[in-house]
Amino acid sequence: MTWTDLLDPTSEEIKALGLGALPPVVEKFLSHPSTGEPAPRPRLLAVHDRVYGVMLLPVLQHAEHRVYYQEIDLIISADSVVTIRKTPRGGEPFDPSATRQARRPDDSPGVLAYRIIDEIAEAYLDLIDGIDEEIDELDDHIEDWPAARVRGQISHVRHDLLNIRRTLAPTRDAIREVVDNRVEIDHGEVFTRRAELAFGLVYDKLLRASEGLDYTRDLLGGVRDYAQAKIANDQNEVTKRLTIAATLLLLPTFIVGLYGQNFRDIPELHWGWGYAWSWALIVVTTVLQLVYYRRKHWI
Repeated sequence: MTWTDLLDPTSEEIKALGLGALPPVVEKFLSHPSTGEPAPRPRLLAVHDRVYGVMLLPVLQHAEHRVYYQEIDLIISADSVVTIRKTPRGGEPFDPSATRQARRPDDSPGVLAYRIIDEIAEAYLDLIDGIDEEIDELDDHIEDWPAARVRGQISHVRHDLLNIRRTLAPTRDAIREVVDNRVEIDHGEVFTRRAELAFGLVYDKLLRASEGLDYTRDLLGGVRDYAQAKIANDQNEVTKRLTIAATLLLLPTFIVGLYGQNFRDIPELHWGWGYAWSWALIVVTTVLQLVYYRRKHWI
């Protein structure tokens, strides 16, 4: 069994492999330029005597709060495997060194494909754990981060979760087809019984990742609800303070309006201490209100 690994090959280099005429659907995803986005959709497709596949391995850059995808295209026959790695924009290509170390001399093409895709499944589990850590960090800083930063972080994580779902679900479905023995070539056998059992382990990991993704989405929803409740509570506090300020001015306004009436027989107007009396009345009533609000813990 031979394994040929290519990094960002040109169309001429792919044709030099001697694969013959490729089906149009295969040419489309093999020649697709890597842009860092989850496209084309992950799949495994049996055409004639080969299995063609495209897989996306997620990479989380925690410091930059960024998720990008490493594209790995597979061409599997009964006696060979070709991997085509594409460098994502702003990221690093998939490193197959771990697969090379885990490879055994008796590995069939299907088992070798399992070792590569198993790394992808592990990457999804690590990604979900990393997203959970980001949500925990967000939850810890809701009280001290500005509201705009919290909203931006929630929106960013939600966008990442949507992209993860778009790539994880078709990856899981493609592996399920191998487990159910629905990927068959015309001549020979790519996925032996040993390979199908190994792919069953990959499917279990992807299933756990899907369940973890649902939990992560619920966790993010809880953080979002808490952030919205905090914003509503802050608005209530502002409204309460504005109301208190208005009530503090209510009695002084009443007193000034009372003594500002155009009547001649108001006793305090002819009293030498009338001006001081009005000020004393305003100060005393304001202080009494402040004492009352303080005892009620409104301020």
